[in-house]
Amino acid sequence: MATNSDPYGTVAADVPKSNKKHFVPLENNPEVMSTLLHKLGLSPTLQFHDVFSISDPDLLAFVPRPAHALLLVFPVSQTYEKFRHEEDQHKNDYAGSGEGENVVWYKQTIGNACGLIGLLHGVSNGAARSQVQEGSELDKFIRTAVELKPAQRAELVEESQVLERAHQEAAQLGDTSAPAAGDDVDLHYVCFVKDRKDGHLWEMDGRRKGPLDRGELGLEDDVLSEKALDLGVRAFLKREEEAGGGELRFSLICLAEGFD
Repeated sequence: MATNSDPYGTVAADVPKSNKKHFVPLENNPEVMSTLLHKLGLSPTLQFHDVFSISDPDLLAFVPRPAHALLLVFPVSQTYEKFRHEEDQHKNDYAGSGEGENVVWYKQTIGNACGLIGLLHGVSNGAARSQVQEGSELDKFIRTAVELKPAQRAELVEESQVLERAHQEAAQLGDTSAPAAGDDVDLHYVCFVKDRKDGHLWEMDGRRKGPLDRGELGLEDDVLSEKALDLGVRAFLKREEEAGGGELRFSLICLAEGFD
């Protein structure tokens, strides 16, 4: 498997061109993502790290554990689109809300915002949620979002000037020149998290009909454990590789404790 040389993760098919709002895509860069979340109120003890391999134990050993969330960026392929539509066609639109939810899921309605949606999934769920500083803008946003149905959550994201400003600032911090807000970029973010209620691995994608339960994890398993990788990222990439007959370009970063 090869890491992706294009650092931006979004996809032109996320929302129609006529949608009222498009963002400049975020670069899949640990420093960019960490800076954005720290500005909003995530504890500075957590930060994103590059994951250079999901098969080499020596390279995986460089990543601090436990890992709380994984952000996978991949090229949107015909295989992915076919699988997405087939898996979703018999599902009902997710309608959960409130503290009884296993996970907090956000529907994406802003073009080129899949990076932001992935970040929200990563910090609204699992162990990272307890590392959001009380009273911060991020804390207030998540507390409001939890009580809303998905359609209202999407409106909350669209209308949040705090999120929009933080996103705009972060989009200018990457190592490469950012695309324009209306550009077509054929990459997309998916987030994997472990819920705090039942300990399941969830695939979180704002383009789907709702959160996707990928299976139960053990108490000792984080999102970079062998079981989690088999249920999540490896299964995802294996499907793409078998259909495409070659290696899939991808990029993977995780949210965990910082090195400091």
